[in-house]
Amino acid sequence: MALTNDPLWPRAGGWPAPGGPGDGGEIVDLALIGIPTWRTSITPGGTGSTPKAVRAALSYYSEFWSPDRSVHHTVPYRNMHAVDWGDIDEPDGPAGESRAAAAVAMAAAGSRLVVAIGGDNAATVPAALGAWGTRIESAGLVTLDAHHDLRDGVTNGSPVRRLIEAGLAGHRVVQVGIADFANSADYSARAADYGITVVHRDELHRRPMEDVMAEAFAVAGSAGGPIHVDLDLDVCDRAVVPACPAALPGGISAYEFRTSARAAGAHPAVESVDLTEVDAERDSQDGRTVRLVALGVLEISAGLRMRA
Repeated sequence: MALTNDPLWPRAGGWPAPGGPGDGGEIVDLALIGIPTWRTSITPGGTGSTPKAVRAALSYYSEFWSPDRSVHHTVPYRNMHAVDWGDIDEPDGPAGESRAAAAVAMAAAGSRLVVAIGGDNAATVPAALGAWGTRIESAGLVTLDAHHDLRDGVTNGSPVRRLIEAGLAGHRVVQVGIADFANSADYSARAADYGITVVHRDELHRRPMEDVMAEAFAVAGSAGGPIHVDLDLDVCDRAVVPACPAALPGGISAYEFRTSARAAGAHPAVESVDLTEVDAERDSQDGRTVRLVALGVLEISAGLRMRA
């Protein structure tokens, strides 16, 4: 479907422009990178197609955002210096994961914030490790996820366990949105043994998401290190994200998800964010899941502009 072209309604499509190492040498505000993991998914599918679909979906939205809801203080996205590093080729497996982590490390060294688009949740491992580098012992992790992701083995269900085993302190992990009937007694016990802070889905009915995220960042950042935020779309209600195979009815709303994404972009200790667990090939006809991921990218960017 052809989109209208209105010079007074500039679209976010085509933003950020392609870039990478050596492009001017200066520190940019935001680096976008695709990590299209799919080979270890517990539910096989086409998550590897999602980064490309998300970039295309940006064209449905305008550049306009207003931090104080006043048109006089609008800051267009194109005033932000951002680059798109493209997608990592074949990021699954030991070699692919190492290659993805190295690319993220380079992007992190040249930007204030790295935003990685998965792929399944396996993308969280190279995204976080690449951004943290040798600082993993002081790093923190905040996940928005219905699942603990502490499974044995190497799958999209194991990234949190793998990061802890790589050196991340369990007591600086906060998991927001953990849901009933989405986990097991054994893995719940494992989360407790690791010292993970769990904010159950039910608690989010009683507390503003802004407050929950602020407390999560305080815990994750308690050692003064960098924070990685994993935004797993299956934390959302299944009606909102039909392209998430593991999403449950009763998850968080699209608004809550967007609020969390903006909070992640705004927090000064957050150096990297990923958006994962969307299979673009399974999306509804209106593309609502992929469009929500695209909005997540824009919300993160808006939050970054709000930093002091």
